[in-house]
Amino acid sequence: MLDYKKGILEAGFKGDIVDDKDSLQFYSHDASLFEIVPKIIVFPKDSSDISTIVKFVNEHKKEEPSLSITGRSAGTDMAGGAINDSIIIDFTKYLNKILKVDSTHALTEPGVYYRNFEKETFKHHALMPTFPASRDLATVGGMAANNSGGEKSLEYGKTKDFINHLKVVLADGNEYLVKPIKGKELQDKLAKKDFEGQIYNKIYKLCEDNYDVIKAAKPTVSKNSMGYTLWEVWDRETGIFDLTKLFVGSEGTLGMITEIDYRLVPKKDHSGLLVLFLKDIDDLGEIIPIVLSHKPATFESFDDQTLWLSIRFMPSFLKLLGVSRFIKLLISLIPDGLQLLRGIPKLILMVEFTGDSEDEVRSKIIKLHKELKTKKARYEINGFEEDPSEGSSEKFWVMRRQSFNLLRSKVKDKHTAPFIDDLIVEPKYLVDFLPKLRKIIKKYELFATIAGHMGDGNFHIIPLMKLENKKDRAKLLPAMKEVDELVLKYNGSLSAEHNDGLVRGPWLKEQFGQEVYLLFKEVKEIFDKDNIFNPHKKSDASWDYSFSHIREHF
Repeated sequence: MLDYKKGILEAGFKGDIVDDKDSLQFYSHDASLFEIVPKIIVFPKDSSDISTIVKFVNEHKKEEPSLSITGRSAGTDMAGGAINDSIIIDFTKYLNKILKVDSTHALTEPGVYYRNFEKETFKHHALMPTFPASRDLATVGGMAANNSGGEKSLEYGKTKDFINHLKVVLADGNEYLVKPIKGKELQDKLAKKDFEGQIYNKIYKLCEDNYDVIKAAKPTVSKNSMGYTLWEVWDRETGIFDLTKLFVGSEGTLGMITEIDYRLVPKKDHSGLLVLFLKDIDDLGEIIPIVLSHKPATFESFDDQTLWLSIRFMPSFLKLLGVSRFIKLLISLIPDGLQLLRGIPKLILMVEFTGDSEDEVRSKIIKLHKELKTKKARYEINGFEEDPSEGSSEKFWVMRRQSFNLLRSKVKDKHTAPFIDDLIVEPKYLVDFLPKLRKIIKKYELFATIAGHMGDGNFHIIPLMKLENKKDRAKLLPAMKEVDELVLKYNGSLSAEHNDGLVRGPWLKEQFGQEVYLLFKEVKEIFDKDNIFNPHKKSDASWDYSFSHIREHF
């Protein structure tokens, strides 16, 4: 039997290795509903250590076919993308340095927490705007591997749109620079006869031979994290060939990202929020296009269950905010308490504008407020020089951003079950779509919060369930099937931000069709023919495998 620890150390690995029972149990789950116990966890000191691990796996793969590698940073993945039964590589211990920052870009290792990364970019009056709701917990490497998005995606797009270059260790164990190329630089890559040249040639041929099919496969919704983003790799009109589009969002199934050069945008100093309380959703069809025509920075929402959850566990915000900010939060809630006495809203909509001055922001909000005057909206101006969450509108952002953490940590008799947690349809369909979605949730008696990015039509639905109970476990497949079929009926995507992992990988064929699904499998084969990188995810996923690893104990 292969001795992982001894073999890796003998191969020249310089970092740390753990395989004690408590560590293995900790790394056996992420933020998903799955559990897989690894054999060993390694903490590489540099990219050469990652190369050593890859070469070790290649050397012993035949004698132990289950040998594989899964990259992990903060473990906030809700789809089960960061767990594996073999080797886990944790980037956070040593590969956690910000190498360079200025006003336009930041060069970083993948194990850096976004909260620390943001502090450094703010010093240069700059922002990497595609952070997820778990911004205080997530790492920049996880954001790239997942193609994260969040509340600012409406204005800026997703992580794939902010990559200048990547460094990646591929299946041959060598590290390569990956960036957009064209012209002679592309021809030089195609002319190479080594492993890198083979990849460029095969991916280029795949994209060229299937050009129209691939371009047609691009989802019509504004955000998608399913599959591989093949439709953005090769563009005949611009002549640009960009393999970063494959690696960002690949969940570490094609190689290990070791360095990221992020493009930054100027940080705007002022924001303002217009808040709408909706007793029903009948007006959404009218409200959404009006709001979007004013080009807000963000357009968010959360439902009545999220509101009640926040009220129920309000004391927990004391630790999160500190005494001073918590007291301000309570005081700011007084007017909203009076509002709630008139009736609990089904949805709270949050429309945020940003600008370089308070007058600019105020002008934008007042214009929209006047156009929505019949909708009983009210607005708040929130200027921030130091902390973007400071101000009277903070209460709404706290409720919106912290709902999942509240579910995970405060509801003791049930557990979060993110299996329909990231669907997206075009906003124009929401008036018809949301009642049908609620009907399915009610049919299966799921207690679930619904929060999301209204401007994109992207919703996060997190049911609370007793997954150790056979009756609750039996709901998973049929409920998922009904919700996913509803999303696909409206030409949506089953994942806008959270990726495939174990939970949605088995749905790739339904999402994209057989022809494109087989192209995804070919991409995986080109980069990783021996399946050493993060197996059972993306095109390698099956629901039988995923379902057999749903957690039974919490």
